[in-house]
Amino acid sequence: MYKNRSNRDPLVVAITAALGAGVATSFAVNQGQNPITALGITIFAGIVVLICDRVGLV
Repeated sequence: MYKNRSNRDPLVVAITAALGAGVATSFAVNQGQNPITALGITIFAGIVVLICDRVGLV
């Protein structure tokens, strides 16, 4: 009934997640957060979405 396997390109999925996280973290950097921490959050969000996409959770 449901298709578990994603046909989306992993690069597109990672870029979309990184852009979404980047918007939130750029606001946090503007408010005084460390830019390295913000970059780590953005990269972590991209990795999590890639894993979820491959497993079929997204």
